[in-house]
Amino acid sequence: MPKEYSRSSRVAEQIRRELAELIQLDLKDPRVGLVTLTDVEITPDYAHAKVYFSSFKGEAGVEEVLSGLGAASGFLRRELGRRVRIHTLPQLHFVYDRSVEQGDRLSRLIDNAVKSDQDAQHRPD
Repeated sequence: MPKEYSRSSRVAEQIRRELAELIQLDLKDPRVGLVTLTDVEITPDYAHAKVYFSSFKGEAGVEEVLSGLGAASGFLRRELGRRVRIHTLPQLHFVYDRSVEQGDRLSRLIDNAVKSDQDAQHRPD
């Protein structure tokens, strides 16, 4: 049986797709650079949307990217209003998503643990 999605989750996904395209194609701010939108959470009244992003600049360039996205939020919201037809267009709040870096860090820790375990098994006593 197909999984049912709520209207708010469909709207959030549509906002994520449209914002990703706007940032990639129309945003000219060099502070933003290459960002990936990982998720959008929208309030039940559609007044606010948390837009989670990750950046190729990593944690070191987060403040710069946040200031660029903050400066462009009016432009992004206006363009979003032209593309998505909903009664209330949400205020955009950008949040850095650390889950990609944390996943990479955990993966490296697991790889190191496996390698050291294999090295210990192959060492003659």
